[in-house]
Amino acid sequence: MIHLYYGDGKGKTTAACGLAVRAAGSGMRVLFTQFFKDGSSSEIVVLSSLTNVTVKYPPVYFGRFKMMTDVQKQETGSCYTDFLRSITELAADYDLIVLDEIVSAYGYGLVESSDLIGFLKKEGNKREIVLTGRGPTRELIDLADYATEMRKEKHPYDSGETARKGIEF
Repeated sequence: MIHLYYGDGKGKTTAACGLAVRAAGSGMRVLFTQFFKDGSSSEIVVLSSLTNVTVKYPPVYFGRFKMMTDVQKQETGSCYTDFLRSITELAADYDLIVLDEIVSAYGYGLVESSDLIGFLKKEGNKREIVLTGRGPTRELIDLADYATEMRKEKHPYDSGETARKGIEF
């Protein structure tokens, strides 16, 4: 089944990590992938230590989309398209695949629609696939078996607090 965690609130990646740990604890093989991240978030340390969890992220970190030049956006799109294609080639080896921040990458046009939608339609009834990020299209919501919106009511960032290691990253 396809799981979608989206919205402007905290907890999308956290929920995906929790599900990955639960799946790994039951003996499932997990592929945990991240877009828009460089592999330095604290959850990667624990996930990487689990024997039946494989963690992957793009070979180049491009930073925040809003800070990218047009050239960097093109480079990111090429990199993320290749990265997604490499993930889809590995799919048969895993029971649960997490595509952290793929919703945002898809929304910004940084992955090919046919690659993501085709993958979900082909593999979504064979294994568990988790998508996270902001601003899902209606098509992604409709394809999902689970769709959970994380809505921010209040966050310390609103009063100037910066992200804290072990809590936000």
